Amino acid sequence: MASQSSNPSPKKPKLVRDSFTIPKTEFAAIDALKTRAIALGSSVKKSELLRAGLMVLQGLSDAAYKAALSAVPALKTGRPTGGDKKPAAKPAAKAAANPVAPKAAKPVVKVAAKVAAKATTKTVARKAAPSSKTAAARRPGVRRAAPAKKTA
Repeated sequence: MASQSSNPSPKKPKLVRDSFTIPKTEFAAIDALKTRAIALGSSVKKSELLRAGLMVLQGLSDAAYKAALSAVPALKTGRPTGGDKKPAAKPAAKAAANPVAPKAAKPVVKVAAKVAAKATTKTVARKAAPSSKTAAARRPGVRRAAPAKKTA
């Protein structure tokens, strides 16, 4: 009998998920390019646009590649700070806007005593707290799994 020649199908490339920061204008350009692709009769995803851009960059000569890179301004790395939100008013501005006199600061000794009392109370409460098994048994509507039977 003749053996079948098995052509191994090409393996799918391993995918990597990543995130990055991009200016709003350039992000809007992605939407414009997607709309342009739809007008040309093909639908495209953001990731496909980025991959197409990488292919174009790979095809450039060294001089053109360097020129393209120098045209892109550097961005601060990391997540953007909520720039769209209104900045919070500074405490001094709040105090100036409020005609009522501010409360006097509590003495440090009293605050330290309260903090120590709370810490002691929390420690005692933790030690006195029932175990999670008994706490789960007391909660109505919570089902516990049956214990596994040991086989001899």
